[in-house]
This record gives sequence, structure tokens and C-alpha cells, in this order.
Amino acid sequence: MGITLVTGGGGFIGGHLVAALAARGERVRILDLQDPPDGLPPDVEVRHGSILDAAAVARALDGVERVHHLAAVATLWDRDPSVFDRVNRQGTRVVLDAAARATGLRRFVHCSTEAVMIGHPPPRRLDESADPGLEALAGPYCRSKYLAEKDALAAAAQGLPVVVVNPTAPIGPGDRLPTPPNAMLRLFQRGGPRLILDCVLNLVDVRDVAQGMILAAERGRVGERYILGGMDIGLGDLAERIDRLCGRVPLRRHPVPPALALAAARVEEWLSDHVTRRPPTASVTGVRLALGGGGFDSGKAVRELGYTVRPLEASLRAALG
Repeated sequence: MGITLVTGGGGFIGGHLVAALAARGERVRILDLQDPPDGLPPDVEVRHGSILDAAAVARALDGVERVHHLAAVATLWDRDPSVFDRVNRQGTRVVLDAAARATGLRRFVHCSTEAVMIGHPPPRRLDESADPGLEALAGPYCRSKYLAEKDALAAAAQGLPVVVVNPTAPIGPGDRLPTPPNAMLRLFQRGGPRLILDCVLNLVDVRDVAQGMILAAERGRVGERYILGGMDIGLGDLAERIDRLCGRVPLRRHPVPPALALAAARVEEWLSDHVTRRPPTASVTGVRLALGGGGFDSGKAVRELGYTVRPLEASLRAALG
């Protein structure tokens, strides 16, 4: 069996994917700037390097049959917004170019995101046909991932065996950052804000995303995209569920009008940019995504890949520890 390369294998989804691949007996190689999670099998090969380093990427692809490309800046705000385009778009281009020159490559799974499908105003139901266009997207993170996905699909049209997956908001155990969805859960675990956005989110277990990526490598059609989603849930309902999981009577919370939430996020982000230099609790991108974040249809992945998801309650318990 050939080697499976996971770029970004030290990240949240990447760590779970590497563990799932290793549990199947696959030979796994990681390329990442950060260390992988603890507890991986000793035969997983770890190479420290950047996807912006073309030589390091080419070396990492030696002997590889399958690529899972996850390496990206996955936050919604950064002190240097140019980092999103540099890593997410240009880094993807480096990996695609190296993969096109590699020999023996059988499949390339590109991990995109739900965020590239959310425009304004969002449709009631989102499937793989959704393409709001670059200008309608919520912020620099979304635009960088949109352009990276377009490059991946263009590479598929030119003969590279690329399949694209679009996870919704992943939650679950082992998130060391944490990423924005798990950071939100932990905020509500501590009691959270009493003023909340009236929105619907689609939450998916990170372990189900990892299995969906494996299925995409095995069964996905080249040049196609697959939404790897979970359950739609209103933010108020989610906060109440977390209250009950924490053993407390649900707290009284009040909805905030979208315009007011966006205005508050702009103020907080300005303070982050110019004063505190720390990530905002709610970024403008995050608020805009939340306002269009529900209604994802994973039917194509279910039909073509055999994709399944576990109950949300189990995912919440695992995420909250």
C-alpha cells in the first residue's frame, strides 16, 4: 500500500484524519508546521515543513498515492489579513503544482469549507451547486478558501484526480486552538453571552468529517465537491442544550438583531486590529457566516460516498469534555 500524505495533519480535522487512516493500517505521512496530537501510532511519519516551501512539498510527495490537503489558516481573523491568501490560496497552488508533477498519485482530496458557499442573502437550502461569487463572501478567510477551491477544481479539469470536500462547522474532542466552532461551545459552557444572534448553524462531528474524507478518497468522483455536514440547530437551542449538559437550568438569553450584531462585531474587530491585537470574541466574518450558516444538504455525500453522522448530543459531550 502506498503512502497517504496529510498536509495540516497537526490540526484539528487533520489530527483526527491521521488517526483514522492509521487505524485502517495505512502508511501515513504528515506535512505540517505544528506537531501532531499526542497518541498517534509510532509509524506515522512526521515532516515539519510549510506548504509554501515547494521543495519541502515535493519531497513530502515522494512515494505518495493519496493526498489529503488540509493545511490552512483556519481562523476568521488575523492581525495580518494577507496571511489567508498567502497560505490558503497560494499554499494550495504550491501543493497542486507539486502533485501534478508527482508520479503514482491516485487521488487528491482538497478540504475546502462551507464558508465558500455562503453569500448574502443566503438561499434557504445549500447544496454543492452553491457558488455566491467572490465578492459576496464574508471576509478574507472565505475568499482565500474560495479561490483555493477554484484552483483545485481547475486542476481536476486538467487531469489531476482531485475531489473536494466542504465540511460545515466541525466540533468534537482534541481541538487544541480551539477553532471557532469549539471556541463558541466553550464560551457557552462558561455561561456565554446573554445576548445572542438569532441564527441557525450546521454542526458536524470532526470524527465524521475525517471518515467522510476517507470515503471521498475511495468513492468520490473526480472534479466533484461534497458537503460533509451534520445537524442544523438554532443558536438559542444550542445554548440551552449546553446549559443542560453542564447540569444547570437553562439561562435566559435574548436575540440580537443582525444589524446590531454586525455593528458590534465591526467595533470589536477595529479594537482588535488597532488596540488589543487580540482576536475578537465575534469577528465580522464570523457573524456574517452565522447569519447564513444553516440549511446545508449532505445528501450527495450520503448517496455517493456512504457518509454518515452521529447524534449531535454525542458530539457536544465529546467537545465539552
